[in-house]
Amino acid sequence: MPAIKELIRTEQDGTISFGDYTLETKSKLQDFEHGGDLYKVKTYRDITKLERNGMFVYESVPGTAVEGFRAGDAGVSFAVEGDRDAQITLELEDGAEYDVKIGSEVAGVMAAGTSGKLTLSVELSEGASVPVEVKKR
Repeated sequence: MPAIKELIRTEQDGTISFGDYTLETKSKLQDFEHGGDLYKVKTYRDITKLERNGMFVYESVPGTAVEGFRAGDAGVSFAVEGDRDAQITLELEDGAEYDVKIGSEVAGVMAAGTSGKLTLSVELSEGASVPVEVKKR
């Protein structure tokens, strides 16, 4: 999966893809409409951040490219690529528990904090995407 050169785009299956970890300087795109919501993405080598309607959704340090991002009441799923390991923070339901799967490995049950944030680490290498599934229990 290459970096998303458009910074953010809608896929044919109704998901979105965003992020470009190959950029040396910060780039952003705001007011991207998808499913009745407005998205804003900021991305470059050191960070990728996604907001929906002004609210935090996704952040990775360092920057990543995300494909097939789908978020709903039942959880979040996407494929992620980067040129080095990343820490990913997702906005989910406050205090809820989630089954987390990274690649083919079950990472176990994780709870979102009182702020609704759940943080996970993903081992990445350029040219290979890793599927991530976070499902509410």
